[in-house]
Amino acid sequence: MLHKYDFPPELALRAASRLTHLENPVEKADSVLSFLTQSGFSNSQLMKIVKHKPRFLAARLGCTIKRKIKTLQDVGFSSDDIAEMISTSPRILSLSVENNIVPSLSVMKELYGSYDEVVRLRKLSKWFLTSNIQKTLLPNIEFLKSCGIPMERIRIILVWHPSSFTVKPEVMTKCAEKAEQMGIYASSKKFIYAIWTLAEMSNKAWELKLQGFRNLGFSDNDIVTMFRKDPRTFSVSMEKVKKVTEVLLASGKTKETLLAAGKFDISSIVNCPRSLLSSIENRYIPRLQILGILETKSLIKQWPSLSTICRLSDKKKF
Repeated sequence: MLHKYDFPPELALRAASRLTHLENPVEKADSVLSFLTQSGFSNSQLMKIVKHKPRFLAARLGCTIKRKIKTLQDVGFSSDDIAEMISTSPRILSLSVENNIVPSLSVMKELYGSYDEVVRLRKLSKWFLTSNIQKTLLPNIEFLKSCGIPMERIRIILVWHPSSFTVKPEVMTKCAEKAEQMGIYASSKKFIYAIWTLAEMSNKAWELKLQGFRNLGFSDNDIVTMFRKDPRTFSVSMEKVKKVTEVLLASGKTKETLLAAGKFDISSIVNCPRSLLSSIENRYIPRLQILGILETKSLIKQWPSLSTICRLSDKKKF
């Protein structure tokens, strides 16, 4: 392994220590790694798998590894797809074909209409191959449907935020209750976005998020208002929130933060919470610089609203 697959010495030793019970450990490991190499796995992908799951080198090649890969191939996944899925989620190699892989793929086919669509959404597939979909995904979907959320919207969230569907159903229910306590009800299109935002955070993380906003000068009413306007805002890291706030409120000491001095305040962000989602480097800094130049040349009488700066494309605005 050390030379043939370019494994670092410490990884090779760690893997070897998991194979001491085998009669021919080197031969066994080589047969598994050689098969995966022939199946399209790169050395770096093999290293990822061995690092997280060294015991797989002792797995039965024929009825375990080959069978799982063939099952994925039969559905339509390419060699590159399979190598990427397994190297980023090595747990797939531990799953039962009958009890996990096939049922999960069948459910996904039912949700999206065809295996071709399942293959297209391969990044989503690895999430649900390693989840107990009977105890999480399906009950959560049924709960959202019972709230009146159309399946089309549920599918969209599934694609972009699959992890929010792998929480326990009781967690999903509590997230829905919390969303309603914050003023977003099931009749609102924002309801499902509020749920996935809350579902992807623990209670502790949520409280830290709220305190982070308070530390930046937002009141509790401001926080509730922003959540009601756009719950996705709360999926942004507090580091990003702090940087955007510093730039817009000119509360930092850099040249960039002084560009907007006196132009915006906390209420500007509260009225347009989406502003916290925009890129500082690609959107704010260039636009603030241009607006500053226009102002010094008396080419504009007043700056546009923060909402306008955030929403309009460069082509439309400049």
